[in-house]
Amino acid sequence: MIIKRWLKDKLVESLRDKRVTILYGARQVGKTTLVKELLSEHDGVYFSCDEPDVREAFSNKTSSEMKAFIKNAKLIILDEAQRVENIGLSLKLLHDTYPDIKIIATGSSSFELANKITEPLTGRNIPFMLYPISYKEYSDSLGELEAGRLLEQRIRFGMYPAIIFSSNPESDLKIIANDYLFRDILKIETVRKPIIVEKLVRLLALQSGNKVSYNEIAQKLEVSRQTVIQYVRLLEQAFIIFRLPPLAKNKRDEVTRFEKIFFLDTGIRNALVDNFSALDLRLDKGSLFENFFISERVKQYQRSGEHTRPHFWRTKDGSEIDLVEESHNKIEAFECKWSDVSIKTKAWKNSYPDVPVIKITSKNITDILNV
Repeated sequence: MIIKRWLKDKLVESLRDKRVTILYGARQVGKTTLVKELLSEHDGVYFSCDEPDVREAFSNKTSSEMKAFIKNAKLIILDEAQRVENIGLSLKLLHDTYPDIKIIATGSSSFELANKITEPLTGRNIPFMLYPISYKEYSDSLGELEAGRLLEQRIRFGMYPAIIFSSNPESDLKIIANDYLFRDILKIETVRKPIIVEKLVRLLALQSGNKVSYNEIAQKLEVSRQTVIQYVRLLEQAFIIFRLPPLAKNKRDEVTRFEKIFFLDTGIRNALVDNFSALDLRLDKGSLFENFFISERVKQYQRSGEHTRPHFWRTKDGSEIDLVEESHNKIEAFECKWSDVSIKTKAWKNSYPDVPVIKITSKNITDILNV
């Protein structure tokens, strides 16, 4: 089975743009597969920046030296471009000197690649983000009926391409979590305590869907609050987690101090807590289902092209709505329940009487995600 990535059409469109195309995404989400698929349909040359000679060819070289290396190629792909020293300046030189050469650069860590290209390539780049496979992509390829039948499997094992096709997803997920997840973060000079990063991400996995207190985490890890915040930002820039802020409308009874943290892939989250059990056997099935739905909605925002701001909503007395989306002065609210049980919305209705709460369950989630 081949799963078509919707972002491919956007990358094809970008070939007509003179700017440098930047493709971000975590390791193992399919960046290399996608750009090589693009090359199979368009003439170009692929360079892996994991190769020492490639890094050397693009590190601190003149435009003519780089041109001699790529020869007459009109399309070049630099995979894992963050590995190249001063890559931003190199890309700027190539772009400005040889504007007819189309460049696509990929990177698995935005803190490395984005920091290196932001200033040199200001106004000269088009950024794209590749997430793990979306449920919509999965359903389009597999068929809605079969995808729905395998919904729980996807919640348990996630949406990484290799995992979808794996005959042993538990083992393969642990390999990704242990061998790839922290690779880019641990290279950062400011990360002086790698073991703290690993402890932090596992602690966040256990607290997924709950309000996060950085002070409490700092005490547990015996580090400063600022260190926790710094490492959380790095985990976010490595596309492992994302933060969900509270909805703040200046109402005195709403909680605005805390935020929630979710994982972009529930399979990775389950690997970190070493629990792949069926949902009906789990105490955390509610938060896991919530994480899956919200991460899939994040993918939907990108596909729709709408500027949507996701939040959660909580009052000081504990009333809560899992996901509130704001876009173009429009608000939508969602409450996630794996089982079709009643939800409490009285407090929400008192504050937002014109915004109904949509209940998301295992029975209707596929209808929402297939849009």
